[in-house]
Amino acid sequence: MHLRQTLDKAERIAFFGGAGVSTESGIPDFRSGDGVFQAMQAFGHSPEYLLSIDCLRQEPELFFKYYARFMLYPDAACNWAHRALAYLEAQGRLLGIATQNIDGLHQAAGSKRVYELHGSVHRNHCLACGKRYSLAQMLERLPAVPCCACGGMIRPDVTLYGEMLDEEVTAAAIAAIRRADTLIVGGTSLTVWPAAGLVDYFSGDTLIVMNKTPTPADAAATLVVREGIAESFRRAYPELES
Repeated sequence: MHLRQTLDKAERIAFFGGAGVSTESGIPDFRSGDGVFQAMQAFGHSPEYLLSIDCLRQEPELFFKYYARFMLYPDAACNWAHRALAYLEAQGRLLGIATQNIDGLHQAAGSKRVYELHGSVHRNHCLACGKRYSLAQMLERLPAVPCCACGGMIRPDVTLYGEMLDEEVTAAAIAAIRRADTLIVGGTSLTVWPAAGLVDYFSGDTLIVMNKTPTPADAAATLVVREGIAESFRRAYPELES
């Protein structure tokens, strides 16, 4: 059965997505082999350390140099997957998007119910006074350690290695997945925990896995699509061409 036929039967859809949703918008996966190699070549550390709370606290100069170079893609545009999910939400059939991505492209496509499990580069705050800063304001300061007018350091509202996921966001994502009769798992190998564990809360009838490589959920899936997620949605919803 094809993707469009499967989704046309769904009434309550939830989406759980990872880096593969954004790679087709030109945003590299920093956890990939290439991403790890580039981090080691340029900075002598793994991405897991460079994006950790320990690195931010102990070596903020190093943290922000890496963050500015490898995590920010302000010119990236939403792709067919982002547009298709926004379309399904506008139809009233998509309950919510739980995403591990921090780029804000789901919102750029028009989605409203987006649960950003790992935060967003578009939200930043001063650790001293709490003042909020946009991505544009951060870009004006980076790659130096970004400082607030009060002198405090500004950090992105991104969940770093060594930090807990936001409880309210996680609870909202779980609620959407529990209510769904159809869950789409897209662009993720389901190896990044604890976010990957959210799939276990699904008890609906139809599980769709869309990923270029195998995942632990494949065996239980109603439909497995082994190609890029944007390309899959392009085939399913050609009318969404912009």
